[in-house]
Amino acid sequence: MFTTVLLIEKPLSDADVDLITTLHGEEPVAFHVLMQPRGKQDEFLRAVDDVAFGYLDRAAHERDEPQGADAVSAAAAGLDHTLQGLRKAGATAEGRVVDENPLDDLRTLVQNVGADEVIVLAAPHWIEGLFHRDWASQARHKVGVPVLQLFAQQD
Repeated sequence: MFTTVLLIEKPLSDADVDLITTLHGEEPVAFHVLMQPRGKQDEFLRAVDDVAFGYLDRAAHERDEPQGADAVSAAAAGLDHTLQGLRKAGATAEGRVVDENPLDDLRTLVQNVGADEVIVLAAPHWIEGLFHRDWASQARHKVGVPVLQLFAQQD
Protein backbone atom coordinates (compact mmCIF):
# COMPACT_ATOMS: atom_id res chain seq x y z
CA MET A 1 0.00 0.00 0.00
CA PHE A 2 1.23 3.46 -0.93
CA THR A 3 1.04 6.04 1.89
CA THR A 4 0.39 9.67 0.97
CA VAL A 5 0.15 12.66 3.25
CA LEU A 6 -2.15 15.24 1.70
CA LEU A 7 -1.99 18.89 2.74
CA ILE A 8 -5.05 20.92 1.69
CA GLU A 9 -6.67 24.29 2.37
CA LYS A 10 -10.18 23.65 1.08
CA PRO A 11 -12.44 20.61 0.55
CA LEU A 12 -11.55 18.51 -2.46
CA SER A 13 -13.85 18.62 -5.45
CA ASP A 14 -14.81 15.42 -7.26
CA ALA A 15 -12.21 16.31 -9.91
CA ASP A 16 -9.52 16.71 -7.23
CA VAL A 17 -10.41 13.35 -5.69
CA ASP A 18 -10.32 11.68 -9.09
CA LEU A 19 -6.91 13.21 -9.84
CA ILE A 20 -5.15 12.18 -6.65
CA THR A 21 -6.73 8.74 -6.33
CA THR A 22 -5.60 7.77 -9.83
CA LEU A 23 -1.99 8.97 -9.61
CA HIS A 24 -0.71 5.50 -8.71
CA GLY A 25 -2.87 3.43 -11.03
CA GLU A 26 -4.39 0.38 -9.38
CA GLU A 27 -2.09 0.42 -6.34
CA PRO A 28 -4.08 0.96 -3.13
CA VAL A 29 -3.38 4.28 -1.41
CA ALA A 30 -3.80 5.34 2.21
CA PHE A 31 -4.27 9.08 2.62
CA HIS A 32 -3.46 11.03 5.77
CA VAL A 33 -5.01 14.46 5.31
CA LEU A 34 -4.05 17.68 7.04
CA MET A 35 -6.37 20.60 6.45
CA GLN A 36 -5.35 24.16 7.27
CA PRO A 37 -8.25 26.52 7.95
CA ARG A 38 -8.24 29.64 5.81
CA GLY A 39 -7.81 32.70 7.97
CA LYS A 40 -6.95 36.33 8.22
CA GLN A 41 -3.17 35.72 8.21
CA ASP A 42 -3.07 35.43 4.42
CA GLU A 43 -6.11 37.49 3.44
CA PHE A 44 -4.04 40.10 1.61
CA LEU A 45 -1.99 37.55 -0.33
CA ARG A 46 -5.12 35.66 -1.36
CA ALA A 47 -6.64 38.92 -2.65
CA VAL A 48 -3.49 39.70 -4.65
CA ASP A 49 -3.52 36.17 -6.10
CA ASP A 50 -7.19 36.55 -7.02
CA VAL A 51 -6.43 39.78 -8.88
CA ALA A 52 -3.38 38.23 -10.61
CA PHE A 53 -5.50 35.32 -11.85
CA GLY A 54 -8.37 37.58 -12.92
CA TYR A 55 -10.81 36.58 -10.16
CA LEU A 56 -11.74 40.16 -9.28
CA ASP A 57 -15.05 39.23 -7.66
CA ARG A 58 -13.26 36.83 -5.30
CA ALA A 59 -10.69 39.46 -4.35
CA ALA A 60 -13.47 41.77 -3.21
CA HIS A 61 -14.91 39.06 -0.94
CA GLU A 62 -11.75 37.77 0.78
CA ARG A 63 -12.80 39.58 3.96
CA ASP A 64 -15.97 37.47 4.02
CA GLU A 65 -13.99 34.30 4.82
CA PRO A 66 -14.75 32.73 8.22
CA GLN A 67 -12.33 33.66 11.01
CA GLY A 68 -11.23 32.05 14.28
CA ALA A 69 -13.48 29.28 15.56
CA ASP A 70 -15.74 29.67 12.52
CA ALA A 71 -12.77 28.99 10.23
CA VAL A 72 -11.88 25.85 12.21
CA SER A 73 -15.49 24.63 12.05
CA ALA A 74 -15.63 25.27 8.30
CA ALA A 75 -12.33 23.42 7.87
CA ALA A 76 -13.60 20.44 9.90
CA ALA A 77 -16.71 20.21 7.71
CA GLY A 78 -14.55 20.48 4.60
CA LEU A 79 -12.21 17.80 5.90
CA ASP A 80 -15.14 15.46 6.53
CA HIS A 81 -16.35 16.04 2.96
CA THR A 82 -12.85 15.32 1.63
CA LEU A 83 -12.44 12.11 3.64
CA GLN A 84 -15.83 10.86 2.45
CA GLY A 85 -14.85 11.58 -1.16
CA LEU A 86 -11.55 9.74 -0.84
CA ARG A 87 -13.21 6.73 0.80
CA LYS A 88 -15.95 6.68 -1.83
CA ALA A 89 -13.18 6.49 -4.47
CA GLY A 90 -11.83 3.37 -2.72
CA ALA A 91 -8.93 4.87 -0.76
CA THR A 92 -8.23 4.58 2.92
CA ALA A 93 -8.41 8.06 4.45
CA GLU A 94 -8.06 9.73 7.82
CA GLY A 95 -7.27 13.29 8.72
CA ARG A 96 -7.42 16.27 11.01
CA VAL A 97 -7.53 20.04 10.99
CA VAL A 98 -4.31 21.84 11.87
CA ASP A 99 -4.78 25.25 13.41
CA GLU A 100 -1.14 26.25 13.75
CA ASN A 101 1.77 25.94 11.30
CA PRO A 102 0.84 22.95 9.13
CA LEU A 103 4.44 22.31 8.09
CA ASP A 104 5.50 21.22 11.58
CA ASP A 105 2.55 18.82 11.78
CA LEU A 106 3.32 17.67 8.24
CA ARG A 107 6.89 16.69 9.10
CA THR A 108 5.78 14.79 12.20
CA LEU A 109 2.98 12.99 10.37
CA VAL A 110 5.28 11.95 7.49
CA GLN A 111 7.64 10.35 10.02
CA ASN A 112 4.89 8.74 12.11
CA VAL A 113 3.08 7.06 9.20
CA GLY A 114 6.15 6.29 7.10
CA ALA A 115 4.76 8.27 4.18
CA ASP A 116 6.01 7.59 0.66
CA GLU A 117 5.12 11.09 -0.57
CA VAL A 118 3.44 14.37 0.25
CA ILE A 119 0.89 15.98 -2.02
CA VAL A 120 0.13 19.66 -1.50
CA LEU A 121 -3.19 20.41 -3.17
CA ALA A 122 -4.07 24.10 -2.99
CA ALA A 123 -5.19 27.00 -5.10
CA PRO A 124 -2.37 28.68 -7.01
CA HIS A 125 -0.52 31.17 -4.81
CA TRP A 126 1.36 33.42 -7.20
CA ILE A 127 3.10 35.69 -4.67
CA GLU A 128 4.08 32.91 -2.25
CA GLY A 129 5.22 30.69 -5.10
CA LEU A 130 7.32 33.44 -6.60
CA PHE A 131 9.31 33.71 -3.38
CA HIS A 132 9.20 29.96 -2.63
CA ARG A 133 7.14 30.55 0.52
CA ASP A 134 4.27 28.31 -0.55
CA TRP A 135 3.65 25.07 1.34
CA ALA A 136 5.15 22.79 -1.29
CA SER A 137 8.40 24.74 -1.54
CA GLN A 138 8.78 24.83 2.23
CA ALA A 139 7.81 21.17 2.67
CA ARG A 140 10.51 20.03 0.23
CA HIS A 141 13.09 21.21 2.76
CA LYS A 142 11.43 19.59 5.78
CA VAL A 143 9.89 16.20 5.10
CA GLY A 144 12.50 13.97 3.47
CA VAL A 145 10.12 12.41 0.92
CA PRO A 146 9.03 13.57 -2.54
CA VAL A 147 6.61 16.51 -2.49
CA LEU A 148 4.17 16.94 -5.37
CA GLN A 149 2.37 20.26 -5.78
CA LEU A 150 -1.00 20.13 -7.51
CA PHE A 151 -3.47 22.92 -8.04
CA ALA A 152 -6.97 22.41 -6.72
CA GLN A 153 -9.91 22.59 -9.09
CA GLN A 154 -11.09 26.22 -9.19
CA ASP A 155 -14.75 27.17 -8.92
